[in-house]
Amino acid sequence: MLELKDVVVHYGVVPALKGISFRVEEGEIVTLIGANGAGKSTTLKAISGLLKLKEGSITYQGGSISGKGAHMVVRQGISQVPEGRGIFANLTVEENLSLGAYTRKDKSKINENLKNVYERFPRLQERRKQVGGTLSGGEQQMLAIGRALMATPKLLLLDEPSMGLAPLVVREIFKIIREINKMGTTILLVEQNARMALSVAGRGYVLETGQIISEGSASELRGNEEVKKAYLGH
Repeated sequence: MLELKDVVVHYGVVPALKGISFRVEEGEIVTLIGANGAGKSTTLKAISGLLKLKEGSITYQGGSISGKGAHMVVRQGISQVPEGRGIFANLTVEENLSLGAYTRKDKSKINENLKNVYERFPRLQERRKQVGGTLSGGEQQMLAIGRALMATPKLLLLDEPSMGLAPLVVREIFKIIREINKMGTTILLVEQNARMALSVAGRGYVLETGQIISEGSASELRGNEEVKKAYLGH
């Protein structure tokens, strides 16, 4: 479904990604794990068209999306939930969700999707007229995911969904991630909480200073001594 080949991305003259290659098959949850500054968020931004490639290629469903703008990538069925949630704090919950469907014209389907989002996130329905900035961290994360789902993505990019959330809320968010995947959405998950990421993903890649240093099934990575030492604790 998605394939990166020898992708190089620079911030100015500083290399952030140094020729990474990986794939995501339809229906999977694949995770990228690594420390801060490893290049995880940069990878998602490159896929979603927010950063230009210096070298390499990105293909999605058999066609190139290298160099395409973010608005074109969204139209092809890729949505991103950014790090830090990125909701519009001064807009209501419902206005935030409506913006997730900005590329669409099918009003009856949009209303149906809105209903589905409210069914998945009852707390958002309860707070639909409340401005986003007054929500709790967990509710804001649900809003960010709900907004991305309003674009009916085939591939959902999740950037650090557990960041800043209490353990109980993290478990709830990861339960929702599993449910979204079971409903047919492929997920590429970037997550510093490697233990949680490997509990939901089927496969994973470990990024270190812009390079993939390890890959395998979730169980293989959980059993890898280097991964355990660096990211899972003992």
